Amino acid sequence: METWLSEVEQKNKRKIARLITRIENGEPETDKWLETLYPKTGNAYIIGITGSPGAGKSSLLDEFIACLRRSKITVGVISIDPTSPYTGGAILGDRVRMMRHSLDEGVFIRSMGSRGSLGGLSRSARDAVTVLDAAGYDVILLETVGVGQAELDVMHVADTVCLVLNPTAGDVIQVFKAGIMEIADLFVINKADLPGVNRLEGEINDLLDLSKQDSGWRPPIVRTIATRGEGIDLWWNAAKSHLDYLKQNGELNRRRKRQLELETRNLIEETVRRYLEKVWSDPAWQKQLECLEKRNISPRTLARKWLDQLGRGICEEKVETHSFNDQR
Repeated sequence: METWLSEVEQKNKRKIARLITRIENGEPETDKWLETLYPKTGNAYIIGITGSPGAGKSSLLDEFIACLRRSKITVGVISIDPTSPYTGGAILGDRVRMMRHSLDEGVFIRSMGSRGSLGGLSRSARDAVTVLDAAGYDVILLETVGVGQAELDVMHVADTVCLVLNPTAGDVIQVFKAGIMEIADLFVINKADLPGVNRLEGEINDLLDLSKQDSGWRPPIVRTIATRGEGIDLWWNAAKSHLDYLKQNGELNRRRKRQLELETRNLIEETVRRYLEKVWSDPAWQKQLECLEKRNISPRTLARKWLDQLGRGICEEKVETHSFNDQR
């Protein structure tokens, strides 16, 4: 394992890919590997890219990678594709759009299925971010599944959240009231050569005027045309400005601390849920339900009894490391 992890830290793409595959497959030894990698994390700048399907996120990422590589910045990309609820498969086609970077040693690209996650990110994707951070990539780009309005998980992973819109996306107010626009640190209007771009930018500004900017940061709006590579430098400059803002007022540390707290709480809740699944299938539980039905024991008494047992059982459970922010 020590040799393997050493090669991960040296950006050995094959080892990184195999480790992420093992994480996706849920192999138990990956918990220990992630814990070993933890001290090596915390240096990457993580940018989340979210938005509805057809907004041009993958095409933008392709140009964004090229922009970063011109500045000799190493880039890791995790791109989430929707998993079919019928077949359990995913097309994983985002890599096709970024094929020109596949031979670049300074770029690692991985497509992953959402695997039923409703927040736009799969659990294993969060661990994959940890791996790429430990591998020493300067910037990690995290593209969400693009399922619509409920992709809020990215705010619990990224330092900067970019919301990609386009003039043909429909009523921006519907997106805003769903909450996704409220987590955006900057807006990218792609396909800015299409009619309606001025209207869209005006609607975003109007909604930002109505919303409270408690942090003191007003999300900038950047126009891009991915097919021509236009506006990409402006996007990168806006992202760097946000990172500088977070560092200067201490918000970066506070944001990462909140993410760590949430991750720890999620791990605890997952452990409790796993134990409860065992309880509900325990023959003793079923037998005591019969006593409950016969009024030989009250619901409160039964609950207290199993809560006491729950505390003892959880102490014996192993907390799995499905971490997406251990790198902090």
